[in-house]
Amino acid sequence: MHYFDDLKTIVEINSYTKNKQGVDNVTTQMQLWLEELGFNTKLFKKENIGNHALFTTKRKDGTKILLLGHNDTVFPPNSFEGFKEDKAWVYGPGVCDMKGGNIVALQALRNLYKQNNEIFNIDFFLVSDEETGSDDSKFISKEIAKNYDICFDFEAAGKNLEVVTARKGVGTFTITCKGKASHAGTSYENGIDANLEASYKLQKINALTNLKIGTTVNVGKIEGGIGANTISPSATLLLEIRFKTDDEKNRVLEQVKKITNTSYIKGTKSKLEGLIQREVMQENEKQLELIKELEKICNKKILTEHRGGVSDANIFSSCNVTTLDGLGPYGLYDHTINEKALKSSFDKRIDLMTKILLHYQNMEKKNGKT
Repeated sequence: MHYFDDLKTIVEINSYTKNKQGVDNVTTQMQLWLEELGFNTKLFKKENIGNHALFTTKRKDGTKILLLGHNDTVFPPNSFEGFKEDKAWVYGPGVCDMKGGNIVALQALRNLYKQNNEIFNIDFFLVSDEETGSDDSKFISKEIAKNYDICFDFEAAGKNLEVVTARKGVGTFTITCKGKASHAGTSYENGIDANLEASYKLQKINALTNLKIGTTVNVGKIEGGIGANTISPSATLLLEIRFKTDDEKNRVLEQVKKITNTSYIKGTKSKLEGLIQREVMQENEKQLELIKELEKICNKKILTEHRGGVSDANIFSSCNVTTLDGLGPYGLYDHTINEKALKSSFDKRIDLMTKILLHYQNMEKKNGKT
């Protein structure tokens, strides 16, 4: 199976998000492979992160499909590198998240090209900053989304090869509290304690979590103060919100703003900064209709699941593109040095995607739309 050799090639290139050269090297390798299949390349060049790449084919009448992936991983150089395999598993940074998924898409396209000698109406978008929130690439994603009817994202599959129909939305925010410094021994009463203000806000913010409906609000980091003998003049809270519905997003955002603007300690002032990085991906009727169609194409049941984690599928789904995620291989322990992917799941996913893409190509030919 030579595609494991291809996987090895890109896994052995360190592509930590902040390693621009490494990410660009992976993109260049994918470009070489895709151009062999007739794809044209458009690079979105960046100075401080890797270039994003949109690989395009000829446009004809019919369904426009986008394959979606990312080339970056979470591992800095010398932290987790190399590629290994045994009879059942492959190991290394990105084997499931998500260089493995990119290889699934690539191999399905190779199979399609081998049978048809051409590919049309299928594009492949590879971003370089997914692991840090897609803060740059999301603007490109939103712009190109209008060009597609269907988006297939190749993040890792579920344990039973489930595809993902829903993901939580996520936002990251910072609250900065300002008080007044004063000597804690000689002038305690003259100080305004920003740390104390932050502690009240922390409790109010955590209370917004509602696990029953899948809403979590987590203050993951607090910083403040100067030293034990000084009333703290400033403090910051770094928090993340995750939500399953737009109503919950709006509720939490409204409350976080209210908490920020409330001074629990007289004399403090606070400022809220941050953004929603990815909107919620909600299961919808168009997705379910697409799954039914794919089941007929492949003559097999396609299982689905919802996930708390986010991906770039959130972005395209929020732009009203019918989006399915989790079309990569099954893997375990992503974002750890034990990351691995199940070999047998690659064949199954490649077979699934080959049948799906071949169906859409042949359907247009049969309808005389070529």
